[in-house]
Amino acid sequence: MEENVDFGGWHNCIRLSNTECELIVTTDIGPRIVRFGFLNKQNFFYQDLKDSGKVGGEKWRLYGGHRFWVAPEMIPRSYLPDNESLSYFFENDILTLIQKEDEAGLVKEMEIYLSPSKNEVRLLHRIRNNSGKTLELSIWPISAMAPNGRAIIPQEPYGRGDEYLLPARPIALWQYTRMNDPRWIWGDKYIQAMHHPTLSSEQKIGVLNKQGWMAYSLNNEVLIKLFPYDIGSFYPDCGCNNEVYIDGNFLEMETLSPLVQLKARGFTEHTEHWFLKILEIDGTEESIQKELLPIINKVKQSEDFIYPFLF
Repeated sequence: MEENVDFGGWHNCIRLSNTECELIVTTDIGPRIVRFGFLNKQNFFYQDLKDSGKVGGEKWRLYGGHRFWVAPEMIPRSYLPDNESLSYFFENDILTLIQKEDEAGLVKEMEIYLSPSKNEVRLLHRIRNNSGKTLELSIWPISAMAPNGRAIIPQEPYGRGDEYLLPARPIALWQYTRMNDPRWIWGDKYIQAMHHPTLSSEQKIGVLNKQGWMAYSLNNEVLIKLFPYDIGSFYPDCGCNNEVYIDGNFLEMETLSPLVQLKARGFTEHTEHWFLKILEIDGTEESIQKELLPIINKVKQSEDFIYPFLF
């Protein structure tokens, strides 16, 4: 179901819903998804209240919710504001949002498909290059998550040293990353990142995630993201396709597309699939293995999975 609603001070939002879940998209700014969750339950996304309802201006605002940037991160290209209204249309159950061409000559588009009967979302991000020259870039979707949750990233399977001679777990650390920060849990099978409102320092890591999923556990509900890994491509940020950022207000779940030489008038795309589950995870690796991993494997193998996920 599609309807126009007010949300967060913006009067021209679009609500997509089915019998289980809903998402809300702004059209006064963006492209942004500002709410995603079960019906009448928590919003998985962070909302920056100081930015609520604001439009216009030349300064980039956080706003919250789900957005997408351009990697590698640089100023001003990554921080060009999304403060203006955008065009949109709804066709074949797909909502398409189109941002105006920015100062870098890029046009960002987002296609959103919500299953009519399940809490499954296919989210396609597209960048068109209208700059008149070839640009090196990657699509960089970022979800600012509500506080007090836990992000889960799978590690690569273990193997014998005499059978696997090359490294398998690239990890990128930023200048401000402290590996001994208590918000990180470096487990055998998973890396976990916890959000704590009382810890305000910035933290960030990037990984090459060949398993193609990550999850966010919040108040006995879980948001699962699936995303592709292309074995023949190179990724930005020292070869990362999956990143997590934390500060005192929120935690960001980030994925990245391969780094491409995008020719003038060309475009590139990157897809995420989202799922919601009511699920209690106690934070131990045993709980993740027992409760979460079977759900993810079942989703990947399901014959009726919308827009089948391809590695």
